[in-house]
Amino acid sequence: MTNPATLLQRLSQSFTTKVKSICLDWSVFVLLTAGLTLGSPLKAQADSPETAPPQLKDTLSQIDRFANGKDVEGLLGFYSANFTNSDGLSRQLMAEALTQLWQRYPLLNYRTELTDWQQEGSAIVAETVTYITSNEQDASKTKFESTLRSRQRFENQKIVYSTILAERSQITSGANPPKLTVKLPEQVRIGQRFNFDAIVQEPLGDDLLLGVAIEESVRSQRYTNPTEIDLESLAAGGIFKIGRAPLLPEDRWISAILIRGDGMIMITRRLHVVE
Repeated sequence: MTNPATLLQRLSQSFTTKVKSICLDWSVFVLLTAGLTLGSPLKAQADSPETAPPQLKDTLSQIDRFANGKDVEGLLGFYSANFTNSDGLSRQLMAEALTQLWQRYPLLNYRTELTDWQQEGSAIVAETVTYITSNEQDASKTKFESTLRSRQRFENQKIVYSTILAERSQITSGANPPKLTVKLPEQVRIGQRFNFDAIVQEPLGDDLLLGVAIEESVRSQRYTNPTEIDLESLAAGGIFKIGRAPLLPEDRWISAILIRGDGMIMITRRLHVVE
């Protein structure tokens, strides 16, 4: 019979390279979704999608078409040369990441829904929800899923600025990744304590479970420099953490990685810290 401690060590070592590889994919994937997604609650006077200008509807449709066609140059044509977003992303950084990600994962699918819009002078601010999914990519059965909301400003039919206000993303790998229930508030006040739970839904039986929770500020450098992680043995059926918000307003990524012998899951939620 294999010693549980030895088995745990072997399991941890066997997943180290895979975790580092997927962490890089994760960073680029989040960059991709951050650059392409639209949508957040607009003001009360926002108009319904049925009344949106044809140019706006056409622009959103073409963005989806170029994204699904993995046409980086075509997609960048809808972004201003001075495009930025609330995470500090630039047009150039987005182009580099799109090229890298689409070469490795050519089967990502994009679907954008317009929910509201409003006119601000000569500009248009659109509210949409974008869904990004993938099929199994290779023998590792890696899959991506993301649903994001952000507010984007269009000037002369070009996106000049985007603010991300909600983010729910995950990557799974392996034949049987853990299924999770995630509990985390979308917003907390500065200095406030909060709970972050990532609970495995099914009984583990004799399976060993490794995992880690990661909390970090949202910064553009994170997209190309993934965080180093150290996996820990999890005695309970998931991750249960109590965090404290920083003393200044900012966005933070709260992530969990859970691994067992036949699968892995990585989830990330965006936490808004406000005054």
